[in-house]
Formats: sequence, C-alpha cells, structure tokens
Amino acid sequence: MALSSLSLTQFRNHEATRLQAGARFNVIWGDNGAGKTNILEAISLLAPGRGMRRAAIEQMARQQGPGGFTVAAALLGEDVRIGTGTASDSPSRRQVRVNGAAAAANNLADWLAVVWLTPAMDRLFLESAGGRRRFLDRLVLALHPAHARHAARYEAAMRERNRLLAAERPADPGWIDALEARMAEHGAAIALARADTLDALDLQIGALETGPFAQPSLALERKGPVEADALIAALRSGRSRDAAAGRALAGPHRDDLIVTMRQKGQAAALCSTGEQKAMLIAIILAHADLVAERRGSRLILLLDEVAAHLDPARRAALYEQLADRSGQVWMTGTDASLFDAVPLAGRADWCVSGGVVAAQARTISADQ
Repeated sequence: MALSSLSLTQFRNHEATRLQAGARFNVIWGDNGAGKTNILEAISLLAPGRGMRRAAIEQMARQQGPGGFTVAAALLGEDVRIGTGTASDSPSRRQVRVNGAAAAANNLADWLAVVWLTPAMDRLFLESAGGRRRFLDRLVLALHPAHARHAARYEAAMRERNRLLAAERPADPGWIDALEARMAEHGAAIALARADTLDALDLQIGALETGPFAQPSLALERKGPVEADALIAALRSGRSRDAAAGRALAGPHRDDLIVTMRQKGQAAALCSTGEQKAMLIAIILAHADLVAERRGSRLILLLDEVAAHLDPARRAALYEQLADRSGQVWMTGTDASLFDAVPLAGRADWCVSGGVVAAQARTISADQ
C-alpha cells in the first residue's frame, strides 16, 4: 500500500510528470500555483471517491491539452500497476484499470488506503456535517475496503427512492419497498463499519503519548436507526415526510462526527484554530497506527501545506511521529526549509514550477 512510481499525463497543469517515489517521505515544494497540490490530488484519485478536491472529473484534464488525462502508479513491492483517467471523447466518464484490465473505482480500495489533510479541512469542525462525514468515511475505508461499495449502493438506492417519491404519478409500493430494503442492508453495513472505526480510533487516540497535539474524543451523532429492520420501518413510515422534503430524513447519510477536545472537554468547534489543527493531526496519527495494526499494511498520507501554520517545534514533533509510523507520506509546502527536520532515509524531494517537476538531491548524514 505504497507507491514506487507515479505518472501524470495531461493532468491539471502537468503535461507529463514522472516521479520515482521515496518509500517513506515524499517532499514537494514550490510557489503557489506551481502544481504541488495537483500531484497530491492525482494520488487521491487512486482511491475510491472524487479525490481530495471533490472536483468534477471533466475539470481535471490540462486546459491546453488534447482532452482527457491519465494518472498511473506502480505499487511498491508488488507487481501491480493501477491507473485512472478519462478519454478525450468522453471527458466526464472516469475509467479505472488494474494491470491493464478495466475495474470499478471502488475496487481501488483493495489496493490502496489514502487519507489526506488539506488547508480547506482547517474549518472541518465549523462547517457542514457532510464534510465531517466524508472525512470519517475516508478513515473507515482504510480499515473496511468494502465500505465504498456499501456507500455507493446505498446512495444509488436512496436517489432512486427520492425520485419515485417525488414523481407525480404514484410509484409501485413494492418497488419502493425493495429500494428501502436495499438502503437498510447497505446502511446497516455503513453504520457498523463507522462504529467499529470510531470505537477503535477513540481507544487509539487515548493511547497516544501526551505531546504537542491536542487529544480529541470522537463520537457519532446518528440520524436514524442502525439495525436494518428498524431502518426499513423508519423509511416506510417517513415516506410522506420525505416526499415533502425531497430527501430521506433518516439514515446514515445524515450522521455527524462529533469531536471534543479531551483536555478541556470542549467541542472542537469552540476551540482555537491551532487546537483544531492539532486535533486533526492527532486523529491522523492514531489512524495510521490503527491501519498498521488492523491491516498489517501501509497507509498513504497526503499532507497539503501541513507545515505552514505549525511552529518549528510542532513541525519537528510531527515529522518525528510520522517517522515512527509505517506508511508513505507525501507533503507539500512553499519552501524547502519547512522540511529540514524530515528524516532523509527513504525520502525523495522535488521542486515544482509551472507543472514541471525537478528532482532534488539530498545527502544522508552518518546519523541518519
């Protein structure tokens, strides 16, 4: 679950970028707009979902290019190549390949577990429940690869139910029954995977040594029953209400991740920006430990501009804690000096300018 090489073809502002990845740390720096985050976004597309920017797939092809793009990677220690992209004649249709054979995007979870932190997530605790739910589901997916399939099938059944309830002509009740049964089946699996992840993650966070990063407590606020039979009953009794609202008002699609700072017993939304950032980092560190323990494999962690708002002591503490964990880390920043404390063993460095990437040589000292 780590990359040995990565290639971007006609992706964003990258015409043809080829990277030989470091096994542990991959450090990318350059000016704003140079194309650093685009590399991380490309990696995020090698997992199920819409990627770290949640952009429309047709927006990702290079504007000056022929249309369509490709992101491909070889896996470290495996004779496996995975890739995704679009063709120029169907820019809104995402294609996925594993060793050259067509595959479903959700199957990517069988190969890679990818989690990210971006500057936009600094407001995770202040904004909508949807963002927190997506963050949680990315953590869940790393531990439960089938989670993406359950979520996709749940969403598909819910969209069809919403459409039928909104139709002017009454729909066949038997068909709505079948859709609700499908929602309940996959919704129960979603709820179970989320609960398992949160319980294990909360214990893992409690086991972290007290350090520069605030410790959060995690809980889930549910907006409906967990068991399949109870969810079926709730959906059936709520058809009229859901038809009026134009959406399903009960189910795991409305759950919310509740985060509290342990040291203060204070809701994350009421904590300072620095405390919120520290809690996000603590969650990611604990999650990396949990993935290694549960799956015996490596997590790919994408940290976009993570060092920008950390003081030197906290930056050094973060790099030290990352070095103590298994996994492959990709980091971006505007200045190479931000990464001086990153260990050099298993590290690769690149400078990016205008979508062109240049490898930077580093010397490993005797004590590293």
